[in-house]
Amino acid sequence: MSLTKKQKKEIFYTMLLSRRLDERAWILHRQGKIAFHISGIGQEAAQVGAAFALRRGHDWVTPYYRDLALMVALDYAPLDFMLALMGKRDESTSGARQMPSHFSSRAMNAVSHSAPVATQTSHASGIALAIKMKKEDKVVLTSLGEGSTSQGEWYEAVNWAAIHQLPVIFLVENNMYAISVPADQQMAVPTAADKACGLGLDGRSVDGTDAFAVYDVIHEVAEKARSGGGPSLIEARMYRITPHSSDDDDRSYRSREEVAEGKKKDPIVVVQRQVLEQGVLTEAEIEKMESKIKTIIDQAVEEATQAAYPEALEAAYPVYAEEVRRD
Repeated sequence: MSLTKKQKKEIFYTMLLSRRLDERAWILHRQGKIAFHISGIGQEAAQVGAAFALRRGHDWVTPYYRDLALMVALDYAPLDFMLALMGKRDESTSGARQMPSHFSSRAMNAVSHSAPVATQTSHASGIALAIKMKKEDKVVLTSLGEGSTSQGEWYEAVNWAAIHQLPVIFLVENNMYAISVPADQQMAVPTAADKACGLGLDGRSVDGTDAFAVYDVIHEVAEKARSGGGPSLIEARMYRITPHSSDDDDRSYRSREEVAEGKKKDPIVVVQRQVLEQGVLTEAEIEKMESKIKTIIDQAVEEATQAAYPEALEAAYPVYAEEVRRD
C-alpha cells in the first residue's frame, strides 16, 4: 500500500518530534535535572515506519528501551515522557516505579519489557498465541537490538512463533553495537535476518534509515501474518549515533571518526531529503514544524518540572496488595 503525502508528512513530523525530545533529554541530564537517559537517536526511521504500518491501537507492540519514536508514533505524549524521565508521580507507564523508557500503555496495546534484554520477545509470542487461539485480526510487533538476538529468550520466542505460525513480527534494530560490542562479535552471519533460515521463518533486511522502505516491508509482513502466513524477522540496519546511555563513554570502544561517518546515515537527514525532493514538504513547512515542536517540548518540560514526586509510602502500591482476605 502506497503512502499518501499526508502520511509521509506525519511520519517525518513524528520522527522530528522524537528526535527533539531525545535531544532535550540529553540536555536535561547534563543539567542534572534527570538521572538517566537511554537514547534512540539514529533509529527513528525504522521505529516510525514500523508503527505506521500497524493498525495502531488495535495491534500489539512489545517495545524495547530505545523505542521512543515507536511510542511517540503510537501517541505517547511528550509530557508523559518528561514525567517519566523526572520520576514524577503522574507518569503514565508505572507511576514512577519503573526506569524511564520502559514503555507501556493499555490504550496503545504496548506491553512493558523487563530490563533484561530480549524478554519482551517471549511476551510477544505469548500474545500472538492468544491472538491465534481467539482468531483475532491482530498482529504483534516486538523490537530488539541485534545484540539481543544472542539471548536464549529470543531463540525460544522465535522458535515457538515459527512452530505455531504465530502472527508476530520480530523487528531487529541493528544499530551495530550491543553496548560496547560490535555486531561482528555478536553473530557469525552477515545480518540478523540470516538467522531466520535456520529457525524456519521469513527473514528480510531493510535500510533502517529509510522510514518509507521500513513501512513497506512491515506492512507486507503484517498483512501476511493476519492471513495466517506466520511470523517474520525483519532486520532494520542503522547506526547508533549516541553512546549506549547517559552512563556510557563510547570513546573507549569506537573512534570519533567512525561516529562522524555514522552520522552521515542520520535518518532525519535521509527522510528530510526524501520529503523535500518528492515535494511532500517545503523548507518553510519544516521550519514551522520545528517551531511547533519546540513549543510542545518546552511546555512539557515546564509542566513536568512543576509536577509532584510520589510519596515514599506509594512505592509499594499497587505493587503489593493493601490487605489479604482469607475468609
